[in-house]
Amino acid sequence: MKMLKGVIHNLATLCTTGTPNRARSAGTKLLFSEETAEALLLSKARAFCNSTDLPKNEAEAINHENTFREAGKIRTSFDFKSYMLQKIKSVNQALDAAVPIREPIKFHEAMRYSLLSEGKRVCPLLCIAACELVGGQESTAMPAACGMEMIISMCLMHDDLPSMDNSDLRRGKLSHHKVFGENVTVLTGYSLVALAFEHMTAATKGVHPKTMVRAVGELAKLIGPEGAVAGQVLDLLCGGKSDTGLEELEYIHRHKTADFIEAAAIVGAMLGGASEEEIDRLRKFSQCFGLMYQVVDDILDVTKSSEQLGKTGGKDSLDNKLTYPKMIGIDKSKEYAQKLSKEAKEQLVVFDTEKAAPLLAMADFALHRQK
Repeated sequence: MKMLKGVIHNLATLCTTGTPNRARSAGTKLLFSEETAEALLLSKARAFCNSTDLPKNEAEAINHENTFREAGKIRTSFDFKSYMLQKIKSVNQALDAAVPIREPIKFHEAMRYSLLSEGKRVCPLLCIAACELVGGQESTAMPAACGMEMIISMCLMHDDLPSMDNSDLRRGKLSHHKVFGENVTVLTGYSLVALAFEHMTAATKGVHPKTMVRAVGELAKLIGPEGAVAGQVLDLLCGGKSDTGLEELEYIHRHKTADFIEAAAIVGAMLGGASEEEIDRLRKFSQCFGLMYQVVDDILDVTKSSEQLGKTGGKDSLDNKLTYPKMIGIDKSKEYAQKLSKEAKEQLVVFDTEKAAPLLAMADFALHRQK
C-alpha cells in the first residue's frame, strides 16, 4: 500500500508539474489540471485498493507510472488555446462556405447573422474532438460540426424571442429578432435546421450510409420532443412555480443543454468509427459535461454583468427561472459543477491520453470559463 501511494503521487506530479492553475486561464501549454489528474488516476487507485492480488496490481500501477512519464514528454507540447483557436477558425470558414450570400440576399444575410457571430463553438469542437479521439479526421466530422452549430444558432435565436426568454442581446450584439423581426427569425430558424441535416448528409465523405443514418437519427432524437425540446418546454412551464424541485431542474438542464453536448460528441464518435464501448463512454462523458456546462451558466448568470457575458445578465432571476444557485446556493452549485467535471473526465481514462487531451482541456475550460 505504501508503494501504491508513492506511485499515485508520482503520477499526479507528472500530470500537473509546471501547470499550476492553468485551467483557470484557459491555458497555453498543458499537461493536465489537478482536477483532471485526479479523475484519470482515481479509477486506477480504486481498482488497486479493491483487489486481493496486490503484487500484480502494484506491478500494473508501476507500469502506468512509466507510461504516464513517457506520455508526459509528448503532452507538454499540447497547447489548448492554440488548438481551440485553430479549430474555431476552421469551423468558421466551413460555416461561411456552407451559407454563402445568394438570393434571396436579405434572407441569407439573416441566416448568417447569428450563425457567423462570435461564439465559443463548444458543440462543433466537441464533435471534431470526439471524432479524432476514436481515430477519425477533422474533415470527416466538419459537416456534422457545422450542422450542430446551425441547430444551436436556431435554438438561441428562438430562445431570445419575446414569447420565449425575451432577450435583447446574444453573443455581444443585438438578438436576431431585434434586427430582422420576429417573423424572419422564426423562418430563419426553420431554414437552419433543414440546412443542418442537408449539409451533414451531403457534405460528409467516406462514411458508410448505415453509419450516417444512425448519426442523423441520434441527432434528431436528442434535439427533438424527447430531448432538447422537452427540456425547453418544461423550463417554460416551471418558471415562477414554487413546488418544483431538484429533480425537475436536472431534467430541464439535462435536456435543454446536455442533450446538445451529447449529440455533438456521439455523432462525432460515430462518424469517426467508434466502437459501442467508446460510444457508451463518450455518452456518459458528454452527459456529465453538458449538465456541468449549464450549472456553470446558472452561476455566471448571477455573478457576471451583461457586458461580461455578451448577453442579458440576471435574466434567470428576473424571469424567476429554476436554476441551481436558486435551489442550492452558489457555493454548492460550484461544488456540483466540479463533481460533474470530475465524473466526465473519468470516462476518458481508457482512451489514448494524447488524443483525449482536447476533451479533458475542454472540460476544464467549460468549468472555469467566465462567460
